Amino acid sequence: MAGAAPMVADLRDESDDLDSLVAELAPERWATETPAPGWTIAHQIAHLLWTDRVALTAVTDESGFAEILGRAAQNPTGFVDAAAEELASQAPAQLLADWRATRAALQDRLRNVADGRKLPWFGPPMSAPSMATARLMETWAHGLDVADALGVTRTPTARLRSIAHLGVRTRDFAYSVHGQAPPTEPFHVKLTAPDGSLWTWGPEDAAQQVTGSAEDFCMLVTQRRPRSALDIVAVGSDAEHWLGIAQAFAGPPGPGR
Repeated sequence: MAGAAPMVADLRDESDDLDSLVAELAPERWATETPAPGWTIAHQIAHLLWTDRVALTAVTDESGFAEILGRAAQNPTGFVDAAAEELASQAPAQLLADWRATRAALQDRLRNVADGRKLPWFGPPMSAPSMATARLMETWAHGLDVADALGVTRTPTARLRSIAHLGVRTRDFAYSVHGQAPPTEPFHVKLTAPDGSLWTWGPEDAAQQVTGSAEDFCMLVTQRRPRSALDIVAVGSDAEHWLGIAQAFAGPPGPGR
């Protein structure tokens, strides 16, 4: 089995892609506001650094991660913002260097996690491939915030498939964080990949269906664009409702854009 290696490779490539957007920025450009209220480019990279550090702790020190989880439970809405604020105060060169070193260490560790081991997280425990996928999703989403701040349009890649898969797999989780019971029947999701091929999940004859652009679906489940701006179509009331609450990230529901 390949284990986490393929997903880690995608995570590395996605991280490098974002790195290329910020590596040559003048220090003052790191203070550019992004679409996330109160978050600059520095905050976005700081958040990725912090989350990579926490993920590394989950791999290497589960008792240490439990302490982090306990602190987060005391301030679930402000914990993440406070961490980003603290790390964003570093000089940009140091922030970038720390992120590079931390993500490299995390990627190395994820490649060597034993098959079958579940890593603790803020949501359900997950395998190393799932952890790499979650980091890929978040890196892509926050990278989109940075790209928007810089006025850059990024070319979508096949890496979106894993993010879309996560978005589909977290359907029931999205219901649970809203205190709602998920539908018992499976949905059919059919998305058009960047190369024009189709990515599908669920039975084709399902009554509830979601179709459209894979990139737009990823934007929806990471709450980076309003539903009205996306090429996503729902058939069935349950599918329609899901698209209004979908989230591929752990934690409480976000306000979206």
